[in-house]
Amino acid sequence: MGSCCTADAPTPPNPQAVAAAQTGTNVSTGVANSFLNNVNQISSQGELRYDPTGTYNFTDPATGTAYTLPRWTQTQILSPDQQNIFDLGEQSQTNLANLAVSQSGKLNTLLGSPIDTSGAPGRANTSLLRNFPYAATEFGDAGSQQRNLNQDFSADRKRVEDAMYQRMDPQLQRDRAQMEARLADQGIKIGSPAYQAAMDQFGRQLTDTRLGITEKGLAEQQAGFNQALQSGQFYNSAQGQDFQQAALRGQFGNQGLQQRLGQEQAAAAAENDARSTWLTEQYALRNQPLNEIASLMSGSQVSQPNFPKTNASTIANTDYAGISNSAFNQNFANYQQSSQNFNQLMGGIFGAMSGLVRSDERVKNVGSKLGTVFAAGPDGEKPLPVYEYSYKDDPASMRHVGPMAQDVQKIDPKAVKTRAGTKYIDMTRMGSILRNKVA
Repeated sequence: MGSCCTADAPTPPNPQAVAAAQTGTNVSTGVANSFLNNVNQISSQGELRYDPTGTYNFTDPATGTAYTLPRWTQTQILSPDQQNIFDLGEQSQTNLANLAVSQSGKLNTLLGSPIDTSGAPGRANTSLLRNFPYAATEFGDAGSQQRNLNQDFSADRKRVEDAMYQRMDPQLQRDRAQMEARLADQGIKIGSPAYQAAMDQFGRQLTDTRLGITEKGLAEQQAGFNQALQSGQFYNSAQGQDFQQAALRGQFGNQGLQQRLGQEQAAAAAENDARSTWLTEQYALRNQPLNEIASLMSGSQVSQPNFPKTNASTIANTDYAGISNSAFNQNFANYQQSSQNFNQLMGGIFGAMSGLVRSDERVKNVGSKLGTVFAAGPDGEKPLPVYEYSYKDDPASMRHVGPMAQDVQKIDPKAVKTRAGTKYIDMTRMGSILRNKVA
């Protein structure tokens, strides 16, 4: 039914041995990967080469195992044209450096004295700008305007009324005397209704005359007001013309001042620009040697070849520790299964038996072989076949499992007894020689 499985429990892996094996595997993988990934490259600009040029001895501190590791040297070789350019660049660098040293020796004299500005154009005189005349903001007194006509023109009216009353009063007196005489001739007495009506009529005429005189006086008063108004308007118009003329004179003067100020400012700016330009030239002459030295010392180098990134090849590490533990777990599982099978088999064979058991193959109907157990005899450990069988004298033909007495006798003769020509197995002796191995 298969090969024999060890009866003893598997020995767990030694951690130190597993660690040493794992480290050795890792080191071997790392070395192999270094050979795979250090790829020599060649391009039109040059060559990039990897060469193992030595070894490095490494001792694992955990296990004390010594390893010899390869050491690599990376060498970059320019193409002939690029090498020629590089050599010329190095020579140029040397020449420029020597020239910079020569030029730098002159800096002590150049920088040892300040810039002489005695020959620089003078600064602009800004006092003229500071003391420049102010623009006209006032135009003098143009005179007060005539803003009201608060004169009293009633005197003119009174004068006209008095003159007209003096002229009309004698005539009115004569008219009154004539009316009274006419009334008397008519026999109308003073105080009578007729007399009173006539006097009322005369009074109304007198009132109308007086109102006409007053109207004439008011007209005279209005004429005087109009004359005064026209005089004031004329005066104010003259005042406005004088003010406008003064304002124009002020604007003209201010424009002249503004033009003059602009000319003065332009002249001052031109003088300052001339001085600034002169100073800039002097500083440029002073800085130029420094710039030349810096330029000489910063010469460019030939560009290095550009090598493409190579494909990285990787060999996976062998998980030695995992394999060892997996093998141990599998062996231990087999051991457990073997023990279980053995116990089941032995339980089936000897579970209810003790003392001497008739097991002579001559009294059995032997069936198929079920497996093999192992037993230790005087000559060492030997396999013991196990069969399925029934007794010939059993009417029921009950099936049993177990070894044959003849096979047990071959391993240990003392485990077999003969009674009346039939062989029996001593189960006590048999139990002591069996081993926990099943095949």
